[in-house]
Amino acid sequence: MTDLHKQYSLQKLNTFGLEIKASWLCKPSSLESLTTILEQDKIAELPHLVIGEGSNILFTEDYLGLVINPPMKGIEVLEDDGEQVLIRVGASENWDQWVQLATEKGWYGLENLSLIPGSVGAAPVQNIGAYGVELKEYFAWLEAWDLQNNKEVKLDRKACNFGYRSSLFKNEGRGRYIITHVTFRLHRTPSLVLDYGKVRTAFSEAKGKTPADLRNIIIDIRKSKLPDPRRYGNGGSFFKNPRIGRAIYNCMRVEHPNIPYFPDEENRVKIPAAWLIEKAGWKNHRVGNVGTWPTQALVIVNYGGATGREIYDFSEQIVEDVDRKFGVRLEREVQLI
Repeated sequence: MTDLHKQYSLQKLNTFGLEIKASWLCKPSSLESLTTILEQDKIAELPHLVIGEGSNILFTEDYLGLVINPPMKGIEVLEDDGEQVLIRVGASENWDQWVQLATEKGWYGLENLSLIPGSVGAAPVQNIGAYGVELKEYFAWLEAWDLQNNKEVKLDRKACNFGYRSSLFKNEGRGRYIITHVTFRLHRTPSLVLDYGKVRTAFSEAKGKTPADLRNIIIDIRKSKLPDPRRYGNGGSFFKNPRIGRAIYNCMRVEHPNIPYFPDEENRVKIPAAWLIEKAGWKNHRVGNVGTWPTQALVIVNYGGATGREIYDFSEQIVEDVDRKFGVRLEREVQLI
């Protein structure tokens, strides 16, 4: 069966560029093909993993199971009342290409999420966010194949249980669903989000006016700080920004009066993980083939030839050192396999 491949290299399906293999890889040509493959005796009892472009995954060893790489494409307008527009997008569409199209079409809201690597189907899994915007703000619903009940389902925002870089799909529903389409609710009237980091300053200096201008500025900021995964293997932000109680933050300020923060919910604040990593001495630090990126301490890079285990061990040293120096335990944003 041409949709099923044995001992398949995943080097091009993970942005760290790791040379690892899956026992089986499934590239179903349709949902019917997928269900047929999953019913095969040699496949039915295997663990499985869904991968889009592999931008938020760190493999520490070969995957002894079935990797599913769904091919669902297409972009369809469902409703447009002149103020809001509902657009259904295939899970395999490239995320940034989708944001570019939406901006060009006058469907606004996603501009701050420009240049985030990965596929559309991966976005709700992570509840991706950047520069003051999270996916959940513009999410309407998604469609998925429920492997537990063998049926198609439609899940709204509440059912997806979005949190900070989290969702149903990373927690209690992990491994249960294969996302096939995501529907977005975007706006015809721009509402630019500029109050995060240096975005407003850059927007002003560039004499920006439109969502397209904002998208270009976000792209420029990201390119100035982040490595191109086509040249240097990486998974983007490796750690989440830790959320701590305001009282704990105030204690930390006694020793570190300039520690930055962002207000969070429930009398908590969010501290930039990059600041903690840099102050702990790990920015632009390299061990063998692994290191943090010179202009963004939050990004761990495979400089060539590193294994997943080496990258994990490097990240663990950062976690332990930051914990020792600040009493804050960093949590990884990438999914460990």
